[in-house]
Amino acid sequence: MPMIRLTVPAGALTEEGRGSVQRELAAVLLRWEGAPDTAFFRAQAWSYLVELPEGAQRTAEDDAPRFLVEVTVPQGALSERRKAGLVEEVTRTVLSAAGLTPGDALRVWVLVHEQPDGTWGADGAVIRHADLVALAKGQRTDA
Repeated sequence: MPMIRLTVPAGALTEEGRGSVQRELAAVLLRWEGAPDTAFFRAQAWSYLVELPEGAQRTAEDDAPRFLVEVTVPQGALSERRKAGLVEEVTRTVLSAAGLTPGDALRVWVLVHEQPDGTWGADGAVIRHADLVALAKGQRTDA
């Protein structure tokens, strides 16, 4: 199952962006992962917003806010094309939530972590990528 974590300096998001960015990022991740748009899969797409205290993030150059998006998916869930699309859309989503322009895109880093098969568990059991694919096929609403 996908998980996405956005780490930002406090106050870096607009009020509207802060209220919507987590659901938007989760929806982007599910779309690029190819999961069906069902209540079950939406409930499994966990999205975290971590706001750093003032002064906790800087570069050697300036204090302008930077945004770190960490995406965790089962290994093999994203092709290279899907990863590229995910990174592009996540970047646009974060820029919008912060009220920034495409010219600020270098301030958004997206790290895709692929969880090796057999190293993720839920509901008290190890869940494998094949299990998720089978579940998605059974829940697919667009097939």
